Amino acid sequence: QVQLVESGGGLVQAGGSLRLSCAASGRTFSRNGMGWFRQAPGKEREFVAAISSTVSRTYYADSVKGRFTISRDNAKNTIYLQMNSLKPEDTAVYYCAVGGGSSYYTQPYEYPYWGQGTQVTVSS
Repeated sequence: QVQLVESGGGLVQAGGSLRLSCAASGRTFSRNGMGWFRQAPGKEREFVAAISSTVSRTYYADSVKGRFTISRDNAKNTIYLQMNSLKPEDTAVYYCAVGGGSSYYTQPYEYPYWGQGTQVTVSS
């Protein structure tokens, strides 16, 4: 059974940093693109960042470009999201997801596997 477990969320002041991790189990995802999404209260789930499989191409939402960095460690079946210069508007539940192919994807329907989410709260 595929399982994705996020960790690293928490409460941080504006301008601070957090590093999210997402560990996958149940199968190897080295050939799959992976991504991060977030959902704030009352809002739809939105794309944050994505990374392709072996060549690790990355893609970011404009709102996080230059502040967030996605990376992966295929040996550990884990992806990361380094979040710097955090803003109150970054407050949301962050979800990791595994894509259906090797590229990077920006739409939720392109990801068949999802984690349970981790809360990130940025205070002003």
